[in-house]
Amino acid sequence: MSEVLDSIRAWPWFWAWLTFFVIVLLRAGATYGIGRAIAAGMLREREPGPRVLAAMRQVERWGPPAVTVSFFTVGAQTAVNLGAGLARMSFPRYLTGLVPGAVIWATIWSTIGMSAFLAVFTGGSERLAWLFVLLVVVVVAVLLRRSVSQSNPAREPGAD
Repeated sequence: MSEVLDSIRAWPWFWAWLTFFVIVLLRAGATYGIGRAIAAGMLREREPGPRVLAAMRQVERWGPPAVTVSFFTVGAQTAVNLGAGLARMSFPRYLTGLVPGAVIWATIWSTIGMSAFLAVFTGGSERLAWLFVLLVVVVVAVLLRRSVSQSNPAREPGAD
């Protein structure tokens, strides 16, 4: 792994930034495309009602800033990009949110993000990195268990 990290450190900043920029354009754009494909399949089945159409108009109007802001978060990006596709935001409007968001994301990861990543994995604190990974796994497991237990309430005894 140290050879990979050494090669990453050797990249000129612009090339690292451009790589991150292209990665996020492809990833987020693909997620939006998946949302559009799902929406197209669902809309073939039936016409959306007035409330859905009103929500789609709101996403068309306010969606681009939401897409841009989502790139400041971890985890919400996928949901927002998928939601933009599901709500059938037009591609030109989506791009007005995606491009600035990709610039933000690439800048964060080509500076602060990679610096933190490299500090953890090359600074001799691999134990700390593995502890963090373990913590994330535990938190996700607890949240999933909670979600499942709330969506499937226990049956009352004798409710058969």
